[in-house]
Amino acid sequence: MSVPITIRRAEPGDFAAVQAIFATPRAQAGTLQLPFPSLDLWRQRMQAVDPNAHLLLACAGDEVVGQLGLHVSANPRRRHVGELGMGVRDDWQGRGVGTALLAAAIDLADRWLQLRRLELQVYADNSAGIALYARHGFVEEGRHREFAFRDGAWVDALSLARLRPVQDAAISP
Repeated sequence: MSVPITIRRAEPGDFAAVQAIFATPRAQAGTLQLPFPSLDLWRQRMQAVDPNAHLLLACAGDEVVGQLGLHVSANPRRRHVGELGMGVRDDWQGRGVGTALLAAAIDLADRWLQLRRLELQVYADNSAGIALYARHGFVEEGRHREFAFRDGAWVDALSLARLRPVQDAAISP
């Protein structure tokens, strides 16, 4: 029996659950996070959230299994842009958590924040992530060679972006 995934906004008290996500090896390796994240680091991050950040959590029952950050640009000329970052706990990868988080973020961006463009970077060897983003309309815009140092080696990343379809961008009467 599968547990339904629900999405909610992260609260400062969720720091331990978010830390636990990024303490799992695959979730950590898919991000720019370092191994062995401290609870105090995550407590500070969750308490000092930028007002332009929208932090979402995926929950299976009462258990937090994924996290997504949607960061709206503070630059007036880029207020139409949101940047995404996501992590899913290792034991929940491949079970629809990323899909649920991404769909919620796109809905928030398109229908509530008036964002025209969503962008992200994903490691070039993350085929599951790339496929997930492609299913949601993201396209590759470029490659960053030796983008980050991970597990003793340099890894490339791809820049992906999604433009809200023009027909959805118009305000209807």
